[in-house]
Amino acid sequence: MRKNIALILFVLVGCVVSAQETPIYQNEVYSLFPRKVVQGEYHANIVAPNALTSTFEGRNWLQHKGGVGYPAFSCGVPISNTLYNLSVEEMASLIESDSTWRTGTLWSGVWTRDVSYSAILALAYMDPDVTRNSLMKKVRNGKIVQDTGTGGSWPVSTDRMTWTLAAWQVYLATGDKKWLEKCFDIVYQSMLQDEQVVYDPETGLVRGESSFLDWREESYPRWMEPADIAQSECLGTNAIFFRANQVAARMAQLCGEKDLAVHFNEKAESIKAAINKYLWLEDKGYYGQYLYGRGNLIVSPRSETLGEALCVIYGIADTARARRIVSSVALSPLGTPAFSPQIPNVHPYHNNAVWPFVQAFWMQASAEVGNQLSLEHSIASIYRAAAMYASNMENFDATTGSLNTPINSPSQLWSVAGNISVAHRVLMGITLQENGIVFRPLVPKAWAGEKKLTNFKYRKAVLDIVVSGYGNKVVSCSIDGKRQKSNMIPASISGRHTVRVVLNSEYTGFDPVNEQPIVTAPETPQAYLDDATSIGWYQVPNVTSYVILCNGSVVDTVPERINDNRYTIPAASTYAEYQVIAMDSNGVQSFASEPVVYYNYDNERLFDMTKFAPATTFAECKGYTGDGAVEIAPKVNSRIVMNIDVPEDGIYQIDFRYANGSDNRIYSNKCAVRTLWYNNNRVGRIVFPQRGKGLWQVWGNSTSVRLKLKSGAQTLVLAYEPENQNMNEEGINRAMLDCVRIIRVK
Repeated sequence: MRKNIALILFVLVGCVVSAQETPIYQNEVYSLFPRKVVQGEYHANIVAPNALTSTFEGRNWLQHKGGVGYPAFSCGVPISNTLYNLSVEEMASLIESDSTWRTGTLWSGVWTRDVSYSAILALAYMDPDVTRNSLMKKVRNGKIVQDTGTGGSWPVSTDRMTWTLAAWQVYLATGDKKWLEKCFDIVYQSMLQDEQVVYDPETGLVRGESSFLDWREESYPRWMEPADIAQSECLGTNAIFFRANQVAARMAQLCGEKDLAVHFNEKAESIKAAINKYLWLEDKGYYGQYLYGRGNLIVSPRSETLGEALCVIYGIADTARARRIVSSVALSPLGTPAFSPQIPNVHPYHNNAVWPFVQAFWMQASAEVGNQLSLEHSIASIYRAAAMYASNMENFDATTGSLNTPINSPSQLWSVAGNISVAHRVLMGITLQENGIVFRPLVPKAWAGEKKLTNFKYRKAVLDIVVSGYGNKVVSCSIDGKRQKSNMIPASISGRHTVRVVLNSEYTGFDPVNEQPIVTAPETPQAYLDDATSIGWYQVPNVTSYVILCNGSVVDTVPERINDNRYTIPAASTYAEYQVIAMDSNGVQSFASEPVVYYNYDNERLFDMTKFAPATTFAECKGYTGDGAVEIAPKVNSRIVMNIDVPEDGIYQIDFRYANGSDNRIYSNKCAVRTLWYNNNRVGRIVFPQRGKGLWQVWGNSTSVRLKLKSGAQTLVLAYEPENQNMNEEGINRAMLDCVRIIRVK
């Protein structure tokens, strides 16, 4: 049967598709036409609004059930109509029997960040009921669930606040005050927990790995342990927290909690200021991907597409910076990679890959600043992929466009939502606000005719929307033929209405874009303490120089010296972390090496944990350095009092040697977390991420806290507090502790 359908479609193609079409978008890799996509030997053809064929793996699509009841879109560009219809049908196919969103054809269940980003892009208004059900499925014990992430999920991975933004979009689409009140309590409880555990009081940023980039080897240096990632401070995650705090503040106002509204607004402004202070790279024209390291964090000069886009969309970047970001971030021919430059010798997935949902947010950022070239590049990238694969796949290889990535699925929820957003958010310009819908289309000239969206449900209204012309400025907006004073439809509107938006049919200003082939950074150097007076590192291929860092600051740049890569260091006084960065002839930098720590060992103290609590009898736990290991769990040694001797006044770095064999490094949710107390004050949190399933003999260092201590006998307390509850339903929050270490760093 499938072969017969394919044969019919290929016959129809010959009747419908003209070989003389003018490209809508074209680069050295592929061409996008009104009715086809051509990429080398492959081509996808639009047969009809409900059918397409592709020679890529013989993929085809023929509409079956359609998208009955959902908004219908049509315009003068056939590929837009067909891919919209494909996306709406795929969306409808992802509704599970319990009226929640399935994550993809191959992925059952609801995932917090997937459903949240999908809701933000389109699904909050496409189907508010299913979106509400899905969001509530990711709430447990009155808090938002962080369901996936490195090292056992939260608090190594901390982007669950995407839920807040999705819940707010549902409110904007429906005006449902009961929903708002219900969500505010969930958001408040979740925010309170995160404030106690993941905020860095020194920088004002939120700790945790990059939002959605949750495979450590795909976006971090190989030397970084999950505990290091828990200490990092990432662009995308902080952009989410900024906006979530803004939303929480407005929710609080609407729920009559004025003091909380002030509190959340202050948090939002603090995060915004910190992003601009610590992550903005003036020489690059964009924000760095994250702060990373150990005792002294440095900024990674890579761009991170989702985070950059969110900073533009949510106003973290001012107008001038926003325009620079969209013009500066590297666009490859097939799309905007998740980050750039790429990491060498890592298979495409997050590294060297384009994710259509990320591309959709980048598209919105491009529209926000009016960058037509970047906008057209984004639309073409989303359309090429969906047409060639005859489905909205999750990701693809940024170099070849192939689906050669370790995990992928057709009908991926956030890719579906991203494709729908091309029509709704860009071509129709729909922006939901608290007091109504604002129309802000940015329409390329190829879509110059009428664009129609019918049966668009908004609160108590059903709208039939027509956008005429092209360009970036609204000339007029009318409702049922009556011209409006602005391009806003009030939230109070009810009944069925026709909205007509007319554009100026011209563009004012053309910002450039940074189109370039995929760039790969040099390999990360491996540095070591060579002797008491120097550090050394192994040669990195194809580099011209090395940058030397001490405690996060550049101290020298040295040329490449084969077989003699050394740097003389001064004698240790207190504490120094040295790192090496490799640089190629184009100035592209590697990750910094794992820090080489150099200090006077008279400034270090190790305290066997069995001096403070009973040793465990857990047989699998081996390899400890002292008289045994101490188990911690919610009901086992939940409060450990540590009486220690401090040699002299100073700033000390405190961490623990631990094992957590509850599960492997990239799955599950059994990260252990505790609160550290000193002088009856909470002074920080200690995170003990998973290190490998059953590997209770594999030891590593926890996250650290820097603290001013006085000399003499001092008391620290490691306690399991209510805010330390992780995401594990069974209450597994367990680790084995070998010793506590204090090092004077200043």
